[in-house]
Amino acid sequence: MHHDRAVHAELPAKDTAAPKRDPAAVTAASPVRPAPPIPSSAAVGAAFRGAQFEHGTDAEMIERRVRTANPLVTPSPGPGASSTLRRDILYALRTGGPASPDEVADRVGASRTGVLQQLRTLETGGLVTRSLSRHGVGRPRHVYDLTAAAQELFPANYGALTQSVLTAIRTVGGDKLIAEVFEARREILRARIGRRIEERLPPNASLWDKVKEVATYEDETGYLGRATRDADGTIRLCEHNCAIYGVAGTYQIACAAELQLFGEVLGAKVTRECHIATGGRSCTYLIEPADE
Repeated sequence: MHHDRAVHAELPAKDTAAPKRDPAAVTAASPVRPAPPIPSSAAVGAAFRGAQFEHGTDAEMIERRVRTANPLVTPSPGPGASSTLRRDILYALRTGGPASPDEVADRVGASRTGVLQQLRTLETGGLVTRSLSRHGVGRPRHVYDLTAAAQELFPANYGALTQSVLTAIRTVGGDKLIAEVFEARREILRARIGRRIEERLPPNASLWDKVKEVATYEDETGYLGRATRDADGTIRLCEHNCAIYGVAGTYQIACAAELQLFGEVLGAKVTRECHIATGGRSCTYLIEPADE
């Protein structure tokens, strides 16, 4: 069979780096095997923090995000060009509210010239907005404030929110209600990915094309999705990151739902070969035509 190079990064036929902790492959068509014991809440919390939360103080996290936010990655010449000053300006506007360049300069302890230069850069990047404000007699002054887009630069704790919501759901309705929640999520994702395949691929699209499209979607949603095809035509879908790792450790039904989801949207036999939740380096799925 002719070998078609994968659009995504190629992987070996077997995930040799992954510990062999999942010897019994689970398929979408077969019942899910008994899950390993659920780790203690302390162990889950530790793993969740390491996977989902950034380390450091709020100021350090903001600085890292400012440093990687386009167009802020390109330092501008002159005084106050460092990302540290940009971070300080964002933090000052966040905590102190709208302010003129002079007021911002006082808050961060920098020169007005340097602060104004960085405010203009932040405005160009869509992180700061400028408006006119009148104070008594005299000319109106410019006042700067953060935009909604700047919120993404500040620390978030969505993972902990998800955990607490699921805990509340389990408290109200037990495991049955948790199962219904993940079932509803699977239905939503199946419809979303199904529409995407219908819109982007022809009706007679090959299984390989469908797997590539699903991998692209997984990549866009934080799973570092990759599709590979070996010389003999063997197809695999790999996720090198678990975007719901903190949830999957406690609610293993999430992983079972994902396995079923891939089988449904691809119309194929899906076998999990490697699993992040059980110690693997990736979640790797062998994709085969359903009639095989």
